[in-house]
Amino acid sequence: MKVIGMKRAVVVALVGLVALAGCHNAKKENVQPPTPLAKDFKPTVQVTRLWRESIGDGAKDTGVRLRPAVVDGVLYADSNDGKLVALDAATGKTVWSKSSRTHGWFGWGDKKRKDALYAGGPAVSGDLLAVGTLDGHVYGVNAKDGSPRWEATLKSEVLASPVIVGDLVVVRTGDGRVYGLDAASGERRWVYDQTEVPVLSLRGNGPLLVANGVVFFGSDGGKMVALRLDNGEKLWEQNLASGEGRTEIERLDDADGAVLLDGRTLYAAAYHGNLVGIDGPTGRPLWAHPFSTYTSLATKDNALYAVDENSQAWAFDKTSGAETWKNDKLKYRWLTGPAVQGDYVVVGDIEGYVHWLQTGDGALAARERLSKHAIRAQPLVVGDTVYVEDVEGRIGAYRLGGAR
Repeated sequence: MKVIGMKRAVVVALVGLVALAGCHNAKKENVQPPTPLAKDFKPTVQVTRLWRESIGDGAKDTGVRLRPAVVDGVLYADSNDGKLVALDAATGKTVWSKSSRTHGWFGWGDKKRKDALYAGGPAVSGDLLAVGTLDGHVYGVNAKDGSPRWEATLKSEVLASPVIVGDLVVVRTGDGRVYGLDAASGERRWVYDQTEVPVLSLRGNGPLLVANGVVFFGSDGGKMVALRLDNGEKLWEQNLASGEGRTEIERLDDADGAVLLDGRTLYAAAYHGNLVGIDGPTGRPLWAHPFSTYTSLATKDNALYAVDENSQAWAFDKTSGAETWKNDKLKYRWLTGPAVQGDYVVVGDIEGYVHWLQTGDGALAARERLSKHAIRAQPLVVGDTVYVEDVEGRIGAYRLGGAR
């Protein structure tokens, strides 16, 4: 099951669909059990876990995909129960840690207010950290020590990580809006209002991509949208899905994954939609391949890597969209979006396992278990290390060794 939200309301409903994979339970009717892992599996590459640490209570059952950020050798992470931490990315040792549990919002205002319900993960640039919450706040924090700088109040929950570009912090909210906030004060510079948001949509928002003075993102209505960074004016939009169907559920077509940019070509996909290559400057579609997903893509060299709605891993030719391989060995294990670490595709699954697949043919190459809890956020690769976080806030750092 995937959590489905009514984007202009506070209410969140759970809809029992096998394809919607936010909170799977194999005991519930119509939900496919995860494909069993082969007991005689023999890895072909060695994986070393460098460290493992816990960050508060993680995302728990909120359905959000908390993903850490790594900048200048420091890993920044947050949790839904108000933890915000900085760790040494090489060792996992704490650099600083802040908690809003007993002191309101960073100690500001009414101390009886709820915790900071962080969502989406932090963004860091220079000495500024920006992070959003489920109750529509964005906080600016000193990345060196976690001390507060400013607070911005928006109209809806912030499910995706902000993006810091120059003197702007760009944030999207669950009601379809995108905001440009002043990086020094948090004051609003501009807002883009999508105006029409589907009654039902998947629980989550894909991260924003900012490049060449343009903000790109996938919408809850199955479109890729391009905005001017300086004022939020819409430049163009392109359909990633048709939105056809007899019911609201059949018409779900969210584009909840990240938009990728390679050269001047953008790549994105949508649930009940297509995998699409788009010319960035004009918004003109270059090719489209039917493909349904709610997770982010990954790319390396001439390949695109993706996980479909049934948790099958795929590779596509980047220039044409043609399929190059498919791996169904992890079907119904409700995989994360893929990341690429060297010559391997990395994904996490519903039972806390991390899997490495060969980029050339998709063959399973290695397996490690972070925990017994679901991994929903896309793994993060920085240099030769991949960082993986589960829904309970456990973060593991892994490095590949030599071939066996």
